[in-house]
Parts: sequence; C-alpha cells; structure tokens
Amino acid sequence: MNINKDNFDWENPEIIGINKLDAHNTLIPFEDFSSSLKNREKSSYYHSLNGIWKFNWVRKPADRPINFFKDDFDDNSWDDIEVPSNWQLNGYGIPIYTNIKYPYSINTTFIPKIDHDYNPIGSYRRTFDLPENWEGRKIFIHFDGVKSAFYLWINGHKIGYSQGSMTPAEFDITDYVKLKDNNISVEVYRWSDGSYLEDQDMWRFSGIFRDVYLFSTPKVHIRDFFVRCELDKEYKNANLNIKVKVKNYRDAELQNFKLKFLLIRDISDLNNPIKSLENKFQIGKSSEITLSMNCNVDNPKLWSAEIPNLYYTLFALFNSNNEIMEVECNVFGFRSVEINQKGELIINGKSVILKGVNRHEHDPDHGRVFSYSLTEDDIKLIKQNNINAIRTSHYPNHPDFYKLCDEYGLYVIDECNLESHGLRDKLPDNDPIWKNACCERMKRMVERDKNHPCVIIWSLGNEAGFGDIFKKMKDLTLEIDTSRPIHYEGDYYNEITDIISFMYFPPRKVKNIARRNPRKNENRPIMLCEYAHAMGNSLGNLQEYMDLFEKYNNIIGGFIWDFVDQGLRKKDNEGREYWAYGGDFGDEPNDKNFCINGIVMPDRKPNPSLFEVKKVYQSIKITEKDIQKNRFEIHNKYNFKTLDFVDIKWELTANGKIIRDGTLNIEPIEPNQTKEIQLNFDKIDIIPETEYYLKIISEVNSTHPWVKKGYVIAWDQFKLPISTEKKVLEKVENSNILDIKEDDKSHIFKGENFTVKFGKDSGLLEDIEYYNKKIITTPLKPNFWRVPIDNDIGFVDEDLEDFEEDKSKIDYTWKQVIEKRELTQLEIENINKYTKKIKVHFNIPYSKDGLNIIYKVFGNGKIIVNTQFTPLKELIRFGMQTELIGDYNNVTWYGRGPHETMEDRKTGASIGIYSFKIKDLIHNYVRPQENGNRSDIRWVSFTNNEDVGIRITDAGGEYLNISAWPYTMENLEKADHIHELKYQKNITVNIDHRQKGVGGDLPGLPSTHKKYQLSPNKLYKYKFSIEFM
Repeated sequence: MNINKDNFDWENPEIIGINKLDAHNTLIPFEDFSSSLKNREKSSYYHSLNGIWKFNWVRKPADRPINFFKDDFDDNSWDDIEVPSNWQLNGYGIPIYTNIKYPYSINTTFIPKIDHDYNPIGSYRRTFDLPENWEGRKIFIHFDGVKSAFYLWINGHKIGYSQGSMTPAEFDITDYVKLKDNNISVEVYRWSDGSYLEDQDMWRFSGIFRDVYLFSTPKVHIRDFFVRCELDKEYKNANLNIKVKVKNYRDAELQNFKLKFLLIRDISDLNNPIKSLENKFQIGKSSEITLSMNCNVDNPKLWSAEIPNLYYTLFALFNSNNEIMEVECNVFGFRSVEINQKGELIINGKSVILKGVNRHEHDPDHGRVFSYSLTEDDIKLIKQNNINAIRTSHYPNHPDFYKLCDEYGLYVIDECNLESHGLRDKLPDNDPIWKNACCERMKRMVERDKNHPCVIIWSLGNEAGFGDIFKKMKDLTLEIDTSRPIHYEGDYYNEITDIISFMYFPPRKVKNIARRNPRKNENRPIMLCEYAHAMGNSLGNLQEYMDLFEKYNNIIGGFIWDFVDQGLRKKDNEGREYWAYGGDFGDEPNDKNFCINGIVMPDRKPNPSLFEVKKVYQSIKITEKDIQKNRFEIHNKYNFKTLDFVDIKWELTANGKIIRDGTLNIEPIEPNQTKEIQLNFDKIDIIPETEYYLKIISEVNSTHPWVKKGYVIAWDQFKLPISTEKKVLEKVENSNILDIKEDDKSHIFKGENFTVKFGKDSGLLEDIEYYNKKIITTPLKPNFWRVPIDNDIGFVDEDLEDFEEDKSKIDYTWKQVIEKRELTQLEIENINKYTKKIKVHFNIPYSKDGLNIIYKVFGNGKIIVNTQFTPLKELIRFGMQTELIGDYNNVTWYGRGPHETMEDRKTGASIGIYSFKIKDLIHNYVRPQENGNRSDIRWVSFTNNEDVGIRITDAGGEYLNISAWPYTMENLEKADHIHELKYQKNITVNIDHRQKGVGGDLPGLPSTHKKYQLSPNKLYKYKFSIEFM
C-alpha cells in the first residue's frame, strides 16, 4: 500500500484528524455543585447545535460547492435538513445494506482508493450566537458522531478534519468565534479510508447522525477524570483511585489552585458528603497536569446489573481566591470485575453468567440516529425479558446509552468501531499504515466510557482479522485502564484476549471446550460473543446453551444475535407500509434480509423468539422435589438480588381451566440460595379424561423503573402425576345412522345434519357440510412442505467446514410430492350402520410404503383421520392442510401458547387454553415465511360468531401442531414483504403431526439438531378427529 503526499485526507489512513483534540470522558462544566447534578442541557455552559441546518448534497467531490464556508456564501437555495439525521432517509442518495461486501465505492483492490465518481458529499451550514456569559472563556465544539469523515469551518476559517465515526470529535474554536452571527460549515464525506474499518453488518448511512453542541470552560479546566474502585477481599469496603487531568490554557503559571472531590448519593448529601478530598496545586503555563487522590469508603452499596446502586462523583476547580471556576459531575458505581483461576467472570465476588444480546443502534424511521426515549424503552424491554448484558455490536454507542445502562442496570461489552470483515485477511493485519487509526478508535472509546460501571469488558473490535496492531491496541488500553478484561474474538490462537470467545459454536463444541480447557491449564473463561442466530423464524434449542452455561462455570455466557430487526419503514406506490431490507432501495451490493435477525421487530414488537429468551434466561427456577407430595424447590439464581421483589403465586388447572390458585407465604430467598416449598391445596376430585398442571409464577410485587407491578418475570409448569382414564375417541355414544351414496365423482356419507364427500379420483376428503353449509372449501390434503424459513434458504457458506451440524438447505422436492401421488386404493368398509371406514393408499415419491390414510366417519358427524408414512429422506413436515370458510375465524386451543412455538422453540410457552382471532394467530415476520404454529395441541376449535364450527382433537396421544393463516401457502411463499400478502376470505388450516425444527446455531443455515429433525426410514403416524360444534 503506497500513500503519498498527494492523497486526499480521506484516502490516507495515516490522517485520522487535523486539529482534533485528545479524547476524554464525557463531561460538561457547571457553575456550582447543585446544578452539576442536572442533565448537561441544563448547564449554562452547554449550547446545542441540533436542529435545522441548510444542506446541499452532491454525488461526487468534484461537484461540491468549494467556497460554501465563506461568510458571504448564499445558501438560500439549499434545502433544510434536521441535525442529527442520516441524509439517505431524507431523500439524498440511498441506504445500502451489506453484511461483508464493501459498497462499490470502496475499492477492495487498490486500497485505500475511494471512488471519486460516486462518493456523495453533504455540505451543512448554519449560524449561531454565543451566550453572553461565555465571553472570555474557552469555547469548544463537540460532534458525537459523523459518518464517515468531515471538515469543519467556523466563520470562514478552516478548523480541522476528523474521521472515526462512532466516537466524538472536538475542536477548540475559541479564537474563531464572536458573540453573535457565527457561521459554521461542515463538509461530510460518505466514504473515506476510515470506511475500510467500518465494514459492520448493518445499513450503511452517512451524515451528522449524533449530537452537535458547543461547551465553554474556564481557561483552567478539568479536562478529564477517571475514578477507579478497588474492593477488598471481602467485597465490602472500597478504595477509590482518582486521577484528574487539569489543563491550563493561559500563558501564565498559576499558584494556589485547588481541586475538590465529593462523593455523594444524592443532592441532600452536598452539605455532608460521604467523602470530601482536596488537592492544592500549581500549574505551568499552557500545560496539563495529572492530579491523583485516594480514599477508602466503608461498606458502600455496590453496583450490579441486578441492583444498580449509583453515587455521584463531583469535581470542583477553585482559583487562588477560593472561587469556584467549574464543577463537573459523573455518576459512579462501586463494583469490581475479575477473572479467577477457574475461568469464572467475577463481579463483586460473585460468579456471573452473561445472559446477553447483541444490539445495533437502529431506529426504523431515523436509521442510526439516537433516540433517548427509544433507547430507554429498549433497555426496559431487555430487562423485562431477563437479559442482563449487551454487546455494543460493533461500535461504541451514543454516550447516553451507557448512562441508561448505569441507571437501569445492564452489563456492557463496549466494542471498538473496527471491522474489516470483507478484507480481514488484508487489513489492518500488521500494516503500520493502519496502526494509528485502529489505536485511536480504541483509545477514544476507552477514554470516553471508562467511568461507566456498566462497562465490564472492552472489546478490540469485530471480524477484523488479527495481527500486531491488536496487541498495540491492548497495550494502549491497559495504559488507561487495567480494571476490565479485554476481549477479541478474532484472536483465534488466544494470544492476547482475556476471554476465549467464539461465534456460533453449537452446544456440542462448547461443551467439549469447557471440559478440555481445565485439563490444559487454560483458566480463561469461554464466552459466545455471538450465538443463537435469531433470523426470522429461528432461535431453536436455546435452552441447551443455557444448560451448559449453568453447568460449566468457565462458560460465562453468550450474546444472542441480535436484538432488533434492522428493517426500515417504507411505503410502496399504493401507500402500503412495510419493512424494507437490503435491495429495497435499489442498493447494490446487498445482502437482502440478512439484517433481519432480531428477537424484536423494527418497531420493537416481540418476535416469538423473545418469549423463549425470557423463559430460558430467567433467574428464578422452580424444580420438582417430590411432585407426588407437591414439594418443590425455588432456586434464586440472582447473584445479588433477594427474592423480596416478587410474589410467588401458583395455579392448578384441569384440562387447561384453573381450579385452584394461591400465593405462597415464604420468607424472601437470598441470592444463589434454594428453598423447599410445600403446596397445600384441597383434595382434588379426580375427573376421568383429565390432565392436571401446576404452574408456579414469580410476579413483580411493586413498580420499578423498568417494570410495573404484576409483571410475570419467571414461571415454571409441571404436569401432576395423576392417572386418569384415557378417552376412547372411537367409541361414539348416541350415534345416528350413516348413509352412503355415490355419484360419478364422489363417495358421499350423509348423516342427520351433515355430509362428507371423498373424491373418487383424488382419494381425498373433499367436502364437509354442516346443516347444508360448507365447512371446508378445499380438500383435506396431505402436506410435506413448509414455506421456507430463513434458515431453510441458507445465507452463509463461509468458514463452516469444521461444523458437523445440519447445513443442508431446504429440499424443494417435497413441495410437489403430494401432486405426484398415485391413488392405488380407496376402499370403503361398512363397520356397522353407524360407522364407516375408508382406507386410502397413495404411492408417493421418496417413501418406503407410500402414504396410508384411514378415515372413520360416524353417524353423529365425527371424523377420525389416521395417517402414516415412512420417508426415504429427511422430511420437512408431516401433516395435512385444508381451507375453512372465513366465518370460522375464532380460534381456541388447548396446548402451548399463547405465542407461536416450534419443535425446538417451545420452552417459553405454557400449557393452557388460549383464544385468538385468525389475524392475531399469525406472526408477520419481516420476510414472510412459515409462521403461527402452536405446539402440543390437545384440541383446537374454529368457530363463527355464533359459536358454530368444528373442533379438531388429537387422537394419537402425541399431540398436534396447528397453524392457520388468512392467506394461502402459495401466496405466503411468493411474498417478499408483508404488504405483498393477499389476504383472502377463507382460512388456510395446517393440522400437523410434526415439523422440522428451526435451528439457529449457525447464521442463516438450518443447523437443526438431530432430535428435532424428521429422519428418513422412520415410520411417522398420527391420528386426529374432526367434530362439529
């Protein structure tokens, strides 16, 4: 790689900033102690430049307005744009979604060459006035995030340049501003050499997308501080190590200045602080010094994600007249992070499991623009679903994100804005040209976020290869902070990482590593920085991972990929709204819907996988002790939280209906403790043909900032071992005489108020009528196909040779199998005058003995369907499908619910009776696919508004899978977006024995575990009944 002096700044990796100030922690000066406790916007020394700016956009640098920064430049013809924003979502250019491939403008052959014919430039202008009390002070401008590179002018003066889009850029503009009518001009480049280091799996946006503000300081200023906590061996008392950088901007040496430090819990402590320290100092002209202070704090309340106790640290600078020059404030949490010799992650002395999720900053309407309210809602939702950790994949987030995690309580892996996935074998590698850029990105993140207790691990980046540069990044980090472990998954040989990290390792491999490492004297913890790929209808076998996390202490947890579907709200030409993904804006290259991996949808409505996460991640677990005697154990798996914040309730159901309930009166259970409980309820009068379930519920007993009173945070359910007589479904009481007729096309079975027809040529049950009204509109047809879910299609093929898991894409031959059937038998047997049997056999491709179906039709209208089949290759689905008249759109079932479940994703659904309208039974995945299934169904009814309809009941003892859609399977498969689904009046009903699991171990591939597959050369059979209601 050759760089010469003629390269533009934005094509030179060695230029990462011009006149850009050194990094520091997030801070704003205040004028006194009490006001410093307020939000930064309340400071008289803070001035936001967010709002409307004038804006011009061009496709290439040569077309940009060269002299737009001049004071007399006329921008009246320019558009208005909101800052912060991504300009692509305001009609300028298009967003691009790609996972690994770089956008075409970033040359992957001649590095770091950027396309000069398509590198859009956004030119921004606005004016501002300064507050009068800023006169005579230092004035700085702060950009929280600009992508990907920019130049800055103030009042026609060129101030500087910056790249590195996810951390702040600050400039000293004191000498270039006046009190009134200041002009600011910013020239933003969509792509720069920095873009080579920002190849994350996300939408590629640009613009001034985070806050811009001015702040003012005295000419002697607290420029940075770092408060570190060290707990004693008992994790009871603390030592504070405080370092403060004071900058003197004056051209004079100063004497008798004083720095004062206060530690308080709230404003009431200001007059009587927990700790108060002073440090008198002198400082040379135009220089910076580092002041150190130290103190012990007895028995502080510790911070954790479970109990986020916070304090305030205040720093006041006094001049030689003992006058306050400025006060700066920061929230602070007492906590420690360690890795012990057993490979455990130890927080405040406790071994912690990270029940995590990866999270992109994503707003479906505003792209990567930060919304405080949306982020706060995200954090509440995350905590409500028992997630305790976030990985900031794959860049530092907005500063307020960390503030919210401090306050609400979440552990954070803070990740450097460094990913070169599409070129990770080439850069940064060991190339010294990239060293400063990579180290600068890491330093700016660490310096900014070092005081946040929520940050427990630093990450050097993601999918950027490995080389000496990463060693330098680690060394640089340790120069600033030695109190946190350092993570990097790309360190495949574990040369520098403190945590052995993997992506998408199946449980089998994780277990083997956890067992092997102690034998190899490897005491570093194991972590899955990405696992459980949640793309579309996915996230199978999550419980198996959690079982490993809890069994092996050296597995410290994992981070699901990922939190939110990165869909963008869009409308088609008819005004119909939908979620857009890669390619929907004409963007090339693109990776289609590979950005749709969330456990929540773009608008934060839950995907069904969220309910599985909540159940698997719960920290209150009930297990059987002696279920015969109603004895159970409650396990409090929280590390710090006593179970005094929940009420433990229970309910006993008989065939889904509650017959007993109550609340347990027990002493609160301490963290990591177990208590045995005895449930006492009145004797049950055992009813034949009835199953009894006991559900024990942990319900939040008071409102907290993140959750309301009454919220169910955990539950477990048990089938009681009560033996009851099984129902004989083929024994029919009070049956009527059943007549048989036939015509040219059908065998017709007619009872007192119903008619059932079987096609002579089709061999199928073609029609059901009740009181002369049709019930079905299409034959009840065997079905071996499902609408492909994302994992069936397959998206990723790289780096998977070492994985033994199922990587086969869906077998499309099953789609047409039933249409290729050959009817070889249709035999009617007259059992008696009330009951007739119809035996049907089809020759079916890829089957051992064909497909056998036996129907029994009874005089009271009941139909029993008994089907069996032996496939010669792996099966996707074994079931039957028909269409019901649309009036029967009220669905009630007894089985797992209320949400969608699949073969390998049903832990989070309890057995009960649930009711929905058809429109609420489906789930609108961003890319339409198989959806709406409910598992372990005992019975399901479809009725009209007069409660007339049919009831389908499991008759084989293995339970059914049921789904129903207001559209056809063909339409569901053709649609690429939800708005393309054509709703019809009739209802498609799937009555299934089994369906292949969804998988999720590997990204965008089946990876379905063997026990959730429908294996070849195995006999599958099931039986169900249809009755009128």
